[in-house]
Amino acid sequence: MNVSLSSALRALLLVACSVASASAADEKAKPAAKPKPKPTATAAPAGPKPTEVNVPYGKHPKQVIDFYQAESKEPTPVVFYIHGGGWRGGSKNNYNPIAFLREGISVVAVEYRFVDEAAADAVEPPVKGPLHDAARALQFVRSKAKEWNLDKTRIAATGGSAGACSSLWLAFHDDLADPKSEDSIARESTRLLAAAVIGAQTSLDPKQMKEWMPNSKYGSHAFLPLDGNGRAQPFEAFLEKREQLLPLIKEYSPYELVTSDDPAIGLYYGPPPAMGKETPDPTHSANFGLGLQEKCKSVGVECELIYKGAADVKHETPADFLISKLKAKK
Repeated sequence: MNVSLSSALRALLLVACSVASASAADEKAKPAAKPKPKPTATAAPAGPKPTEVNVPYGKHPKQVIDFYQAESKEPTPVVFYIHGGGWRGGSKNNYNPIAFLREGISVVAVEYRFVDEAAADAVEPPVKGPLHDAARALQFVRSKAKEWNLDKTRIAATGGSAGACSSLWLAFHDDLADPKSEDSIARESTRLLAAAVIGAQTSLDPKQMKEWMPNSKYGSHAFLPLDGNGRAQPFEAFLEKREQLLPLIKEYSPYELVTSDDPAIGLYYGPPPAMGKETPDPTHSANFGLGLQEKCKSVGVECELIYKGAADVKHETPADFLISKLKAKK
């Protein structure tokens, strides 16, 4: 069956892929700069305006969210959107939540520190910045459940490319809640009900990526500092340093975190998988999806893999997948 993604979701992946592919090809990037000012509401896409704009969940200017409230007398489910861009670009302002609002599902769009901004804050490895920002934002949303009329037990994540990887990391990671913390937000859960993502990097292990897609070039910037010109280090350097990075890979690679108690996952890609073969876009290859699906199946986690020509597709788009999970009877 040929799966046609909605125009909004297709645009999301195109934006994410363009930035991530530039990083993968090690093209020249701007040097690390000072934290950018808060995004402005004028950058929002055509569509519903946020109910709340640039609500801070942390002290950094990039640690902000937009909240779109669905009309409902009862607490609503939530879609938690993390934008893509290789953890080096992109913006929450490019998301249109209308498909979910029409279904009575509220939406949160997350901004976060990029890897260079995290490195400037002495965060190690750099990828810990965007991933832990996402976790903190999720906890913050749960802390607002009463005020924003949210059902904190029904939150699902979505995103494209790096935002997809972040979503899967949240979905598979053990709960980061600290019940003994004096910080009420830190006591909130980071677990999800489901995740549906586009073009996800499901592994951040360079050896595994080479086995799945021999022409892999992406991922060094997640663990290694950018060079003096703001460029990612060569993939070969990433592969050479794998052994010393392995403890970090096991903490931040979604594949490594899958356990039997994890939520349902929807994985959406373009061309079909060809495991072990070079692919036109190894950074967003369906081989990532096939590898993760096999891992999920081995421990009994529900995982749908959708690509062009896939058979027996239950949910044609990530929105279909998330709506079905968030609105399912308890």
